[in-house]
Amino acid sequence: MKKYILDLKVKINTQINHQYFLLILGSGSKLPKMLPGQFAEVRIDGSKDTFLRRPISIHFVDYPKNELWLLVQIVGKGTKQLSTYKQGDILNLILPLGNTFTIPENRHEKLLLAGGGVGIAPLLFLGSHLFEKGYKCDFLLGARSKNDLLQINEFQKYGTVFTTTEDGSDGEKGFVTHHSILQNENFDKIYTCGPTPMMKAVAEYAEGKSIYCELSLENTMACGIGACLCCVTGTTEGNLCVCTEGPVFNSTKLKW
Repeated sequence: MKKYILDLKVKINTQINHQYFLLILGSGSKLPKMLPGQFAEVRIDGSKDTFLRRPISIHFVDYPKNELWLLVQIVGKGTKQLSTYKQGDILNLILPLGNTFTIPENRHEKLLLAGGGVGIAPLLFLGSHLFEKGYKCDFLLGARSKNDLLQINEFQKYGTVFTTTEDGSDGEKGFVTHHSILQNENFDKIYTCGPTPMMKAVAEYAEGKSIYCELSLENTMACGIGACLCCVTGTTEGNLCVCTEGPVFNSTKLKW
């Protein structure tokens, strides 16, 4: 797909909690085509510590409004600086980058989208894409506590939402892979993104049930075009750049 360097204007910056915020960016012209699983490399201005762009998953695209949503976790100086952007500020992005989730050919397949933490970000765009094409899917979202569950109302627009929290304050207590839906339902495909231990556990569950599983890796990606090689990961096809050959991989192809 063609790549673009765009200056988008901040329309809304919503602080969801102490760790996460939602950026809604607007464009004066039609946004380019983007697909679930792809990401943007975001330039963060205003700090000497933010020379490198930050890779951020495409959370949602509202084409009628020409809006791009980015769900961001504050983890360092770059994302902390980004959290201070205000309405009207300009953000420079390179997009869309990376590959995409595979859309099933059979609309009757039972699909599960499982995510944890900021890893839920690409799953909203995927869920909306599947919904528009007539697929039905379930979401399984995990967090440490009820206050860390994000965008639940948005996910509910596109499917049934199940939750887990480590402290039991919402949904079932435990990790994503502890939820009873995994024992009570049979899924044809699973898509997942989140912390590596969570994705490994989901992949192991899928392999044990002979379920096709795709996951989106969250490696550090400084360039987004395969030049810096900082995001290389081991696969059954050799060492591959996550930013160009991923971030979405068939779980069986990864050498954990």
